[in-house]
Amino acid sequence: MSKVAVIYWSGTGNTEAMANAVAEGAKAAGAEVDLLTCADVTGIDGYDAAALGCPAMGAEELEDSEFLPMLETIEPALPGKKVALFGSYDWGVGDWLTNWEARCADKGIALAAESVKCNNTPDEDGLAACRALGAAIA
Repeated sequence: MSKVAVIYWSGTGNTEAMANAVAEGAKAAGAEVDLLTCADVTGIDGYDAAALGCPAMGAEELEDSEFLPMLETIEPALPGKKVALFGSYDWGVGDWLTNWEARCADKGIALAAESVKCNNTPDEDGLAACRALGAAIA
């Protein structure tokens, strides 16, 4: 059984709803899942996979007071694990996620599933995509 960490930061609850759906999908696919806020994360040793969720902030950037410092701490341990990204945005077209994917590529982190982004509150299609993301990394 694979062990999956679903790690997220959410300001409005939209990315949290997505994280819950990712966790549901991974559990339904048979994984053992820990749903964690970035404040709960001390490392990712012992996990086979990580789904990382962060909304777009500021000028289409990752949240920088809690999420980004946590990400920088765990990034060296991510290459070789199944990794997937998700998050919500309110304006623009979701460039923060494209930039985050490029950041992963630069650090040797291969993404195991297509990233999921939702505009504001995730609709049923968005939640279904999150469940599929969870299943893909389970």
